[in-house]
Amino acid sequence: MNNHRRLKHPPISQINVVPYIDVMLVLLVIFMITAPMMNPGQIDLPSVGKSSAPPVAPVEVIIKKDTTLALRDHSQGGHEYPVSRDELTSLLKQKQAKNADQPVVISADKNVRYEEVINVMDMLQQQQIKKVGLFTKSR
Repeated sequence: MNNHRRLKHPPISQINVVPYIDVMLVLLVIFMITAPMMNPGQIDLPSVGKSSAPPVAPVEVIIKKDTTLALRDHSQGGHEYPVSRDELTSLLKQKQAKNADQPVVISADKNVRYEEVINVMDMLQQQQIKKVGLFTKSR
């Protein structure tokens, strides 16, 4: 008789996940409906008055393929002229003395060794030339 009862109701060894899936689908539908109705938080950013002085055009130090240097002043028409290393530092010091906010950018040919660019940057930093950056071409 004991055997007969066991055969009628065999033990279930698996978890029934169908109710869990139903609950998850209901929650998904609720979130899909309510998400577009919610307003994202508004951020109130501080405002700053515009500067009365226009930005200063940079002085461009050009390193060519053969590692010769050239200088281009964008504030004076942007004409390029070749310079030696000594001339470069003296010209840039003169320009920085007139306008300390004028940035200096280094633009090098892509085939120039990285070491040469670092040497020019180091030379400018040793001469206390401020605001030195690298000039890149956007893609």
